[in-house]
Amino acid sequence: MADARLRAALGRGDFLVAPGVFDMISAKVADGMGFGALYATGFGTVASHLGLADVGLATYSDMVSRMGQIARASTTPVIADADTGYGGLLNVRHTVRGYEAAGIAAIQIEDQESPKKCGHTPGRRVIPVGEMLLKIEVAVAARASADFLVVARTDSRTALGIDEAIRRGKLFAKAGADVVFVESPETEDEMMRIGQEIDAPLLANMVEGGRTPILPAARLKAIGYDIAIYPAVGFMAATAALERAYTHLRKHGDSTGLPATESYGFTRMCELMGFPDAWAFDLTWAARAEEIRAEEILK
Repeated sequence: MADARLRAALGRGDFLVAPGVFDMISAKVADGMGFGALYATGFGTVASHLGLADVGLATYSDMVSRMGQIARASTTPVIADADTGYGGLLNVRHTVRGYEAAGIAAIQIEDQESPKKCGHTPGRRVIPVGEMLLKIEVAVAARASADFLVVARTDSRTALGIDEAIRRGKLFAKAGADVVFVESPETEDEMMRIGQEIDAPLLANMVEGGRTPILPAARLKAIGYDIAIYPAVGFMAATAALERAYTHLRKHGDSTGLPATESYGFTRMCELMGFPDAWAFDLTWAARAEEIRAEEILK
């Protein structure tokens, strides 16, 4: 059954800040911090899983397995990137059903041509709006529960301008999208227009170094947004930390001089990954196992 908390939060008028998660460690860390949602980023997931650029090379099978792992291990609702739905209308139906069955709370589908590209990179092209409206209708019809949200994204701003992006956003809402995502507006004024002109829950994509200005949560809510995702903040911070640690190791030949702040700590890492539960289980059942072994020896 789909997680009803995202729809309930939007119905209450809550503003959701969703950190980007891209593997099981990032999901475990973010899940314990009290966020209203997690955002399973396509860029970060493709990078961590395949070591490739987010340019449409990952398949449905690649992504649904990884997204499902994140969702199943998280107590927080997960919004997951599903690119273009991985093909035509039949693929969209299959993708929606697969993501919902995997435990995802909301699926993001975009109007780019295939192969798609990351939303803050150049060269993106979009399909005719009518084709995207059909994808949205198929997605809505394919879900088993209305609590599984459909996030419809348009990448038309960069190539076709803000007027076309807003026009598409309005049509996406009319077609049944639960959340509208106008990708990469380039000024705060454009973001204000989106908030004023599209009558639907809105998602803002806050990418450090991207095309869109990063605004405080209170400001985003004030101009009409309901969700802010931060897809890159985690994997960029993790990559920088890895680079610092590996540089130190290469330069000095050991890790003893690393500042304490550069290490999560082995004890904390064991706790994060659930070792204490495994150890407690072993203690509980170890005596029983020893009794069985002793009985086998005496036979």
